Amino acid sequence: MTDPDESARFLERLRRRDESAFDELLRAHGPRIRSVVERMIGDPAEAEDLTQEVFVSVFKAIGEFRGDSKLTTWIHRIAINHCHNRRKYLGRRARPGKEAWDDATEEESAHAPLSERIARPDEAAEGNEAERLVRSALAALSDDHRALVVLRDLEGLAYDEIQTITGMPEGTVKSKLHRARGELVKELERLRGGKKR
Repeated sequence: MTDPDESARFLERLRRRDESAFDELLRAHGPRIRSVVERMIGDPAEAEDLTQEVFVSVFKAIGEFRGDSKLTTWIHRIAINHCHNRRKYLGRRARPGKEAWDDATEEESAHAPLSERIARPDEAAEGNEAERLVRSALAALSDDHRALVVLRDLEGLAYDEIQTITGMPEGTVKSKLHRARGELVKELERLRGGKKR
């Protein structure tokens, strides 16, 4: 919604707990948030559950949204916080999520593919392998670094939005993103070479 009056009316409907407004919100933002969550968590089934939890939190907290940022930025922040918490929980349960990424089927990863869908079988196999490598490399990054790569490089968010979502100053976002990209490249090289860390 680009019209400020329309956005304000929509937000008011959300605050009044208008179910049709929440359905619109879910249709508009659900797929993108699910993509972020899956890239952060690595497990498609876990991502589905967590995405629902994110929107339950949005529903409960919509009255607290002050409008200091875009609504979509606020929802991303809630999603990233849920992802950090879930990864901590899964880590304590000795289920870090890396294996789920490695085992994800093509159908499960079709929600937010990292590579283009290709018709030829040989190219499709290469694309699936590249996607698997990127997912595995992402899983090896720290939560902060993974979030920055997902938000900037995969979701294409602007630095000011990432700054709002993460609470980091812009300079910190840029420097950590630079380091995260370097770590991602090293991890990809390690995975391609089959070397152990």
